[in-house]
Amino acid sequence: MTQDTNKDKHKAWRPQTMMVRGGLTRSEHGETSEALYLNSGFVYDSPEEQSARMAGEKPGYIYSRYANPTVRMFEERLAALEGAEDCRATASGMAAIHTMLVAPVKPGDRIIAPRALFSSCIWILKNVMPKMGVEVTWVDGSDLADWERALSKPCRLVLIETPSNPMLDAVDIRAVADMTHAAGGELIVDNVFASPILQRPLELGADWVVYSTTKHMDGQGRTLGGAILGKTKKIEDEIQQYYRHTGPSMSPFNAWVVLKGLETLDLRVRAMSANARTIADRLAGNPKITTIRYPGRSDHPHHNVHAAQMPDGGGSLVAFAIKGGKSAAYAMLNKLGLVDISNNLGDSKSLITHPSTTTHRTLTDQERADIGLDDSWVRLSVGLEDPADIAEDLEQALG
Repeated sequence: MTQDTNKDKHKAWRPQTMMVRGGLTRSEHGETSEALYLNSGFVYDSPEEQSARMAGEKPGYIYSRYANPTVRMFEERLAALEGAEDCRATASGMAAIHTMLVAPVKPGDRIIAPRALFSSCIWILKNVMPKMGVEVTWVDGSDLADWERALSKPCRLVLIETPSNPMLDAVDIRAVADMTHAAGGELIVDNVFASPILQRPLELGADWVVYSTTKHMDGQGRTLGGAILGKTKKIEDEIQQYYRHTGPSMSPFNAWVVLKGLETLDLRVRAMSANARTIADRLAGNPKITTIRYPGRSDHPHHNVHAAQMPDGGGSLVAFAIKGGKSAAYAMLNKLGLVDISNNLGDSKSLITHPSTTTHRTLTDQERADIGLDDSWVRLSVGLEDPADIAEDLEQALG
């Protein structure tokens, strides 16, 4: 492959240009679309060259579990878009979270996390980390006094997601980053709900950003994937060997699909965010809905934090509670004709789910209550359909 001649220009490019051109590395054939290298291994001209590559003394690819040309193009483009020094692509979002939590820690370390997290993250923190001798402290993510108490003694890592799943709570990234650093720790932000289009955690003081690329980056329900972004030296020192030897790498085909998805990420996320705001405003007065949560609305309890961290839009997710609890929520879901029932999100198609019995079903009743979740809530991922059609479908189902 030829070298990426665009690297020196990345800093001058605006985000939309970066999403189309960043990380582009062409072969000697000069292809327009990025090449798909569907191969597991690579050959060498000599055993000396093979030995030099394996030792890191000579550049070049070794094995696609370590690195692959197509995957590397995706990593470089996403890193440039995020404003990160480097990136490692993973097989799923949870592979990124698992690697990020497990690789850097040792027995006796401490991790702090808010109770409002995706349930698989909670499972890892509750079931995997204690087996490794790692202490986990839980906090109310929106309560800075609770963070201050938890971070009054040293920690190794802090993991947050903002907006959170499924209630769209906010965590003040800059305030928590400052307290985390004072406690000697590093802050990881799961930025999947906002995407790099609407929120820039590294600019707010975060040390690491993680994604499920399955969501907005693919955005069309095709592939699984994840990403870890941070400083090059940190990745090489704390993540690289674990990543190479445990095998959470992204497949070249999935990387190619998501790489192409990045080209339209800005257009899709902004359009879905505008649609979601329209839907949230329209549903807010519906008598069948008791509470609605959308980060872009002033009645969201954490609106000020969201507005400061996501100034260009509130994202594509809306959560609302329905009068009558689970039975009423199920009845509404069963009457939908346009919106699909699915636990995925960030798709070009509008999707809806009942979190208490799906994404957060493994939590106890008390754990759900701690984050304000009960059986009356549904989570809507607004897509690219005409917002009037989405709203009419929801209204007839509620009616």
